[in-house]
Amino acid sequence: MKKHSARVAPLSACNSPVLTLTKVEGEDRTRENVVGTADTQSAGAAGSEPDRRRLHCCIRVTAVQVRKALWGVAMVMCVCSSWAGSTQLAKLTFKKFDAPFTLTWFATTWNCLFFPLYYIGHVYKSPERQTPRQRFRECCRFFGDDGLTPKVFFTKVAPFGLLWILTNYLYLQALRKINTTDVSALFCCNKAFVFLLSWIVLRDRFMGVRIVAAIFAIAGIVMMTYADGFHSHSVIGITLVVASASMSALYKVLFKMVLGSAKFGEAALFLSIVGSANFVFLSFVPLILYFTHVEYIGSLADIPWAYLCGVAALLFAFNVLVNFGIAITYPTLISLGIVLSVPVNAMVDFFTCEIHFNTVRLIAVFIICLGFLMLLLPEDWDQCIIRLSTKLRKRDDPGEGNGEATTGLGWRARGRTSLSTFAH
Repeated sequence: MKKHSARVAPLSACNSPVLTLTKVEGEDRTRENVVGTADTQSAGAAGSEPDRRRLHCCIRVTAVQVRKALWGVAMVMCVCSSWAGSTQLAKLTFKKFDAPFTLTWFATTWNCLFFPLYYIGHVYKSPERQTPRQRFRECCRFFGDDGLTPKVFFTKVAPFGLLWILTNYLYLQALRKINTTDVSALFCCNKAFVFLLSWIVLRDRFMGVRIVAAIFAIAGIVMMTYADGFHSHSVIGITLVVASASMSALYKVLFKMVLGSAKFGEAALFLSIVGSANFVFLSFVPLILYFTHVEYIGSLADIPWAYLCGVAALLFAFNVLVNFGIAITYPTLISLGIVLSVPVNAMVDFFTCEIHFNTVRLIAVFIICLGFLMLLLPEDWDQCIIRLSTKLRKRDDPGEGNGEATTGLGWRARGRTSLSTFAH
């Protein structure tokens, strides 16, 4: 036992440093492993932080886009309903009160409400509340450093007021001659006229697809005229609505050339000034038309005030949605609501038996609406299609390499794509 203990002692004595060293090295390795694991975890946590932020950003951006798209769907329905409703109600109004200029004057006067409604929204939303006078003066800077002077009014506001009156008056006159489907479809040509005028006057970018859309619009006008056999009544109605679309296009192009782009408050003030000027300077015209029996009615009790107020309210709602709807949704969706009013009017006309849908008329309506939709394409639509086809082609092709390398490369590529998308 002594020998054995003696042997154990030296062995233990001899091996103790080795064991101690081994233990130390084991501890160091253990520590290194622990440190390495901690570093890996911290690196993983650090690496996952951007991923989490990116994911959070993805969810947030997607939620914003979904919310905007939902607002867009509601906006399309509201724009379509207000435009089609005002057209149908105006047609009914003329059966009881045949006074297109008086109706135009009455509806335009409602534009006075634009700036008060805008100011209510400003008080509700803006943290810095201003008095109506301060807000009015600030918005008047849109007309220049001197604000709204008599010279500015007669040179920059009055011409647009006349174009506004002419656009609405010619549109209502056309409703007296032809059905609402043809009127609403032909008025969609104003988008093509805006492009042609912008290309000629403002030197906008030339786009082949928009030239094709303009050709479609012109062809639709000719076919619409042919659909009724070139009768004088229909030709006059088509001429009136095409003139109305031309006045609308001229209004938009001249506004961009003379005044540029306007903010919400400036646009509201401008439209309120147009409505006020219409009330002050053109109130004598309905009186003259009344006394000359051009737009005559027996007594005030015979005036269908409900119809007049309904048309004016729907037109006012339409102008509010068109001018201020871009704050909550995409402008393309707002324009889509206008073209969707054509099939709505067609359905109403079909059930009221006021229209005969022959083949020529259907083709004319179709190509006019198609041209309108083509004009909604963005300027870089061809590049977007090329990028989309390239992505689809890469997705269909087999991945280069095998195993995890392909997955890693694909993941990095997707990460860069998503970041570049969010950056834009």
